[in-house]
This record gives sequence, structure tokens and C-alpha cells, in this order.
Amino acid sequence: MSAARRRDRRVYLSAHPVLFALLAAARRRPAVRLGGTVLVHGSEAYRQVLTRVPLDRSAAGTTGGAGRQLSGGGVLFDQDGGGHRDSRRAVSDGLGAAGVERLRPVWREVLGRRLAPLAAGRTVNLVPVARELAGATVCALLGTDADPSAVAGAAADAAAAAVRDHLPGPRRPGTARAAAQAAARLTSLLGPVGDGRDGDCGEGGDGGGEGGAGLRAMLAVAAVSTTVAALPRAAAWCADAGWWDPAADDRLRPALVSELLRVTAPSPLLPRVAAAGAEAGGCPVRAGDRLLLVARHAALAHSREPDPYRPAPPAVAQLVFGAGPHACPGARLARAQLDDTLAALAPYRPSVVRARADRAAALPGWRSLTVRAGTGRADTDRAGTVRAPLEDR
Repeated sequence: MSAARRRDRRVYLSAHPVLFALLAAARRRPAVRLGGTVLVHGSEAYRQVLTRVPLDRSAAGTTGGAGRQLSGGGVLFDQDGGGHRDSRRAVSDGLGAAGVERLRPVWREVLGRRLAPLAAGRTVNLVPVARELAGATVCALLGTDADPSAVAGAAADAAAAAVRDHLPGPRRPGTARAAAQAAARLTSLLGPVGDGRDGDCGEGGDGGGEGGAGLRAMLAVAAVSTTVAALPRAAAWCADAGWWDPAADDRLRPALVSELLRVTAPSPLLPRVAAAGAEAGGCPVRAGDRLLLVARHAALAHSREPDPYRPAPPAVAQLVFGAGPHACPGARLARAQLDDTLAALAPYRPSVVRARADRAAALPGWRSLTVRAGTGRADTDRAGTVRAPLEDR
């Protein structure tokens, strides 16, 4: 196992060791039933569920069910048919090609300012950098003048509370109340729909009222939680594997971005519920079955090392963002942010000097990841062999 993979496994083992072990033990088959739950691991089975199996988008224990806690219903993640299409249109401008280019100066300013200490030989903790970057992007996307750090913190709290309330197994007392309180705090910070600047994603298909507020809150939760999970993990993998040369190359960096997103799989597990009988990977699915879609296994994150020179096929790499009509609308934004982050880090060739996994976050990630410039040149010897990273302190 590579040094980069050994380090990255810690974010899973620290947060949910039992769940991680269960999923790893069951991954030999494309899909396997455990009681009323079907675990879906295979690439084709995963794609089949998202494109062919009727899903109950508002069931408890799903992403849509968590979304209803933020809004009382009617958000992008729990809709089907016309409502789903209308909500996707409402965010398409902000998350499409033109929208991403409008947002790009926002996170580039954060990167330039927050990474500058590396030039002076000082260390930088990449987790607060990712948090500010995510918060500033969300505020610009939603057209709100709220404090980016406050929004990022509230979105992270709401995501973590919702996950605790929707994890399989017995729930701790008060998890539902904590999730509702975190959601209310985030919604209050984001402000009323339509009060922001031009380009407010609350306008349009999902309109105003509770639905618009819920859409804004869910966008904030999704953007913050995935960004804060993905960027530090990808940077750590890049440092440990010695990938700073392709990170600095404009031609190779897009492939590196795709590969790092594939192996880190920021949303590694998608909970769904079947709305009707079907089949997935040869396993019968009944109406009401809980489906756990293991994105990291479908994208071969557990078995295929990232390689910008020989990347995985796009059809496989894309699976970390879903498939078909339920593909993540923020994929373009995620790739652009990681591309710019790697480009900003590459001149410093940083290495990881300290890392601490986050046991409470909604998605597997680092609570702190501190890097220092210069020593990254020693990560790979002349034969291309990856050396072990510095000991965590």
C-alpha cells in the first residue's frame, strides 16, 4: 500500500471504522443484501441504481430526507420529475461554465492570500483555507453578504448533525433536535431568498419561500462539506505521491484533478431507498429497501492508484459525482476549485508535516492538515519510487 493511500485511509478509520470495515468486507460482489439493506459496490450496479431503479427521494435516511430538515421539503435532493428539473435549472447558471468563471476570482483571492506564508518558509493548515474558500464561494454563489467563515461553520455543523441523525443503527438522543437547530442557524445566516445580489440561486425554478430557502441551504451544505473534505485530502495525496510536477503542468493537471477526486471520493457513500422492485448487480431489490451506494468502490478508489499519465476512464471517474439525471450539478465547480488549488500549491512543492483526522465531520476528512514548502522535492527519488511521508506529529 502506498504512503499516500495509508495516510488517506485514516480519515475513514477515524470517523467510522466499523462501517468502513463492513463495506470493505462486502465489496467482492457488485451488490449484496444484508437484511433490508442492499450494499452496491460495482461500477455498473451503481450506475444502474442511479439511472434505472425508481428511488424514493424523500425517504428518511437519504440525502433527500436530510434536505427536508433544512426546508420542510421541495429541494433539489428530494425531488423527481418536473420539480427536480426545475430546481436543477434554478442552479444551472451558478454552477455552469459561465457561473464557475464568475466565481473563480473569489476562491483564487483566498488561495493567493492564505498560501502566501509558504513562500516565507512558514507552515499553512489547509483545512481553514478550504473552509474559507468554500464559505466565500457559497456566499458569492447565493448572493449573500453573510460572513463566509460563519456560513462555512454553520453549513459544516448542519451537515454533521444531519449525518448523525441519518447513519444506520441506533441514534443518540437529541440528534434530530440538533440537526434541526443547525439547519435553522444556517438558513438564518443565509438570509431571505431574493435579498442577495444578482445571480442569487434562490431565484428561478425553486422560487422563494421555504423551497428557495431550502435549496440555498442544501447548496451551502453540499458545497462546504465536499470542498472541506476534498481539497486537503487531495493535496495530501498529491504531496505524499510526489505529483507536484503534473500539478504544475497545465496539460496534465486536469487528469490529475480527475484522478484525485476519484480516489478521495469526497461523498463516498450515497444512501437511497428503492421506491419499487428492481435489480442491481444481479441482486433483487424490493420497494422500501435501503440502498447504500458505495461511490468510492464504484469509482475503483480502493483498488486503482491515481495516475495523471494513465487516468481511469471518464465513465468510471465521473461516478464520484453520481450518474444520469441525479449526477451532482456541482461537479464542474469542484474540478475548477481543485485545479486552482493544485496550481497554487505546485510552485511550493509542499509536503505534509502534521495531519489529524476529523472524527465528527459529515464526510471523511482532515481536522487539520499542515504543510510546508520545499520538502516536497524529496517525496520521490530519481527512480520514481514514492518515499514515506514525514511522521505525523
